[in-house]
This record gives sequence, structure tokens and C-alpha cells, in this order.
Amino acid sequence: MVWGIMLASSSFEIVLLTTGILLLATVFAGTLSSRFGLPALIGFLALGMLAGVNGPGGLRFNDYGLTQFIGIVCLVFILFSGGLDTSWRAVRRAAGPALVLATFGVIISAGIMAFAAVNLMQFDWAHGFLLGTVIASTDAAAVFAILRSTGLDLEGDVPALIELESGSNDPMAIFLVTAAVLFMTEPDTSMLRLVPDFFTQMILGGMVGLAAGWLMPEILKRSHYRHGGLAFVISIASALVAYGLAQVLGGNGFLAAYLAGLLAGSRSYAAKKIVSTFQDGMAWLAQVVMFLTLGLLVAPSNLVDVVLPGIAITVILMFVARPLSVFLCLAPFRSYGWRAKLFVSWAGLRGAVPIVLATFPMVAGVPGAFAIFNIVFFVVLLSSVVQGPTINWAAQRLGISTREGNDQAAAFGSVH
Repeated sequence: MVWGIMLASSSFEIVLLTTGILLLATVFAGTLSSRFGLPALIGFLALGMLAGVNGPGGLRFNDYGLTQFIGIVCLVFILFSGGLDTSWRAVRRAAGPALVLATFGVIISAGIMAFAAVNLMQFDWAHGFLLGTVIASTDAAAVFAILRSTGLDLEGDVPALIELESGSNDPMAIFLVTAAVLFMTEPDTSMLRLVPDFFTQMILGGMVGLAAGWLMPEILKRSHYRHGGLAFVISIASALVAYGLAQVLGGNGFLAAYLAGLLAGSRSYAAKKIVSTFQDGMAWLAQVVMFLTLGLLVAPSNLVDVVLPGIAITVILMFVARPLSVFLCLAPFRSYGWRAKLFVSWAGLRGAVPIVLATFPMVAGVPGAFAIFNIVFFVVLLSSVVQGPTINWAAQRLGISTREGNDQAAAFGSVH
């Protein structure tokens, strides 16, 4: 309640002070949750909820439009940084299966979840499809954070597959959510009209992303900003231009941001190491801000009514929709055995992306969107608490982690 009173005074200095305190407290909360084996995002979200209207902070925040804007900006830097830290030489063999998972896998998951929502929760097909599309994609921020903070050393192309999929499946999820919202707000919309739009978004987003990823190293090579702070400014501008230009031209900005980072990270230039380190810091700042904002937006009291449907949706998502989509999509790729497929299924973490996508119908004024938002938030919380801490355990039990040495691998057989 203290922070609510302070913000009510409209003092600019107090707002800045409160923001700084919240950011510091969020980092400490994330560190504390990590020590208990939980993903840092749980700490970030929890702190936001404590600072919110139902917590001791008493901050009143219910601006879904602003939350959507903050989420989009933060996702741009998370995806750009994820691309920078991904070696194309290391992941190119996984490009084919990752692309299939990032497209058809999202569609399959969305369809299964829509069917479950209609038959278990008595949703109509429009709302069931909307819920399914919102929670169908994995979250790049959660996946990058878990894989790179736990020090998992996985065999084969499994880590490359998981990272590439999580970094490239947002465009399909956004397209499906946009289509669902459009059908609910404009029922006469033709599905055939949307198909060319999807391919246009992918092509333009890809072209802009590759152009931005080529241009950033060239600018740093030819300029005198090799070691100075202006190299950081150029990297920020590259991420924003990649997203913004793609969106303005009708392409997909998230795909452009990820490909820009991926191509820039595969090239050599003098400031590469410090730019990568700086962007890693930007990505962590983006995660802190995004999850804190999302935590502020949700009142814990609103989650009480969605506990049972949330548990049901989470169970189906983790044990039916995700595994089925992975096994179907990876069936043509013989290099991935059933153990690898099971791990990829379990590592399909949900995070901020589904919550940000759930703001789309809220902003559009879709009836019932508030209930869907609360269900999605609960699903993200529950799946993070269950899946995040068990990633290492799953890798070891399935014998695809090299951490335990050859004895364990022999006990469970080959990954492939």
C-alpha cells in the first residue's frame, strides 16, 4: 500500500525511486527462486504480484495495452540476444526439424488444446481456438534462460533444436492468435485471405532480419566504434530497426529480430564479444521488466476461479498436446530417437509469450478474454514450477545429458 500512496503523489523522483527499488527487488526475487530450483521468472512474477493491488505494495496497474507494448519491446531484445548467442554452425543441422516444430507443431498443439477447451471446459469453438493458439508456442525467454543458466550439456542436436524452435515459433503463434481475434471480431473474414498474409509476413520478416543481421557487423567493421559505447547503441538500433521495419513493410518483426541476431552472431567483427555481453544484459533486463509488469497486471484473487480448469489445461498441454506435436513433427527425422523426443517435449517451456499473446484479445475487446488471460497466466505459472526445476532430472533420466558421463548413457541406450 505504501508504493500505491507514493505513486499517487505523482512525484517524478518517487516514481524513479520506486522503479529502481522494484527492479532490484525483482532481481533478488529471481535469484532466491533459482536457489530453490525454480526458474527465475517465477521470482520475477511473484514480486510483481506482491507489489500489485492484492499484495503489500498496493500498486494498481491494469493497462493491457501498455503491457502488450512493453512485452513486445522486451521480446524483441530477448529474441535478438538469443540469436546473437546461437552459433549457426552448431544449429544448422537442426534447422529443418526446428522449422517444422515451429510451424506445424504450433498448429497441432493449438488444435489439441482447442479440442480440450471445448470438451472439458465447455468453451465454444471460437474461444477454444483462441485459448489453444495463445498457449501453443514455447517461450524463447524461458528456454534460453533455463538451458544457459543450468549448464546443461546435452548430446547431439537436441539443444540446438530446442533453441531454434523457441526462437522461431512466435510468428506462427502470433499469426494464429491474430486470426482467432479477427474471426471473433469480424466473423465474415475469409480464412483463404489470411494464408497469403502469413507467407508474406514470413518472407518479408526473413528478408529484413537477414539484411539487418548483415548490416550491423558491416557498420561496426567500417566504423571507429569497435570498443566504445556507441557499439552498444548500434546493436540496440539493429534490433529495433529489424523489428520495426519488418512490421511497417508487412512482415513479421519477431522473426526479423531473431534472424538479425542469428546472422550477426555468425559473423566476425571487432566488437562482437562486448556487444554479445551487452545484449545478454539487455535480455535479462527485458525479462525482469516484462515479468514484473505481467505480475503487476495480475491480481492473485482472480486466479482462484481458474485453478481447476488451469490444472486440467496444463496437464493436457504437458502430457498430451506437446508430446504428440513433437513426435508427429519429428517422425520424418530419424536422427531423433524417442528419448530425445521426450526431452524436447518436456523442455517446451511456457513463459511470457503466451501471457503477452493473451493481452491481444483483451486489447481488442473480445468477450471472455479476461477469463482466458487468467487461465493462461495460471498455466504458465504451473508449468514453470513443474517443468523448469525438472529439466536437469529429465535429461539425466533419459540419458541425453553428458554430465553424468558414459555410464549413464550406456544404462539408457543411445539418444538416437
